[in-house]
Amino acid sequence: MDFLQLAGKSILIVGVANRKSVAWHISRVLAEAGATCVYVVQNDEIRRGAARLLGDAEVYLCDVQHDDQIADLREALAAGGQQFHGLVHSIAFADYSAGVKPFHETPKQAFLQAVEISCYSLIALSNALRDLLDPDASVVTISISTTQMASESYGYMAPIKAALDSSLVFLAKSFSRFSRIRFNAVAPGLLKTSASAGIPGYVDAYLYAEQVIPRKKAIQTEEVANAAAFLLSPRSSGINAQRIVVDAGMSINYFDREVIDRATRL
Repeated sequence: MDFLQLAGKSILIVGVANRKSVAWHISRVLAEAGATCVYVVQNDEIRRGAARLLGDAEVYLCDVQHDDQIADLREALAAGGQQFHGLVHSIAFADYSAGVKPFHETPKQAFLQAVEISCYSLIALSNALRDLLDPDASVVTISISTTQMASESYGYMAPIKAALDSSLVFLAKSFSRFSRIRFNAVAPGLLKTSASAGIPGYVDAYLYAEQVIPRKKAIQTEEVANAAAFLLSPRSSGINAQRIVVDAGMSINYFDREVIDRATRL
């Protein structure tokens, strides 16, 4: 039974870098459901590195920091007569090369670059590709489980993800003037990805999360991918401008008795 009703649908996947990428796991679930995935990667180096993963699929290049490359992507897709039933935006970047600083010392250029890549790119891509999206298409981006908790290791990226969450609302509203295109986010807890490995202190936070999650097991990327596939499918047609938290209940269990006992025995 084709529960997700994705068979024969064409989905544009932006953000695959390697087999640990959330975007890659999403594409696997979509392919299993019968959808056709078309990929957009940042540069030719990533395309060569991901060649084994992507096989014979169509792969386009676009560095979202460059407006001309977004325009070229739109033209290349249009020239191929492409129309997409879904768009996956799985792009995030923060420059932690200077180490973790107190939030009030966040470098301006690093903050603005992270906003452009991690948040504004969703607006830019949606606008550029709007006439290539089916009138009932679904756009899904990747957020985080909470932007209200001041995780020192994650730093200034949390406010940027908050901006991403807010952007969903405004995109959903503005697109409603000419389509029924939906905008939603999957908001996972801590994941093991290549990108997260570069965040100072992330591994310790990940291990802590495993203790706080009620099931004592961290979120798996496949679980995030499953939620994204649902949001991309017609089965989620009534969900718009929302963020679906996938944290296995971590947010309700910060005062876990075992964790408290270990902390107070120190």
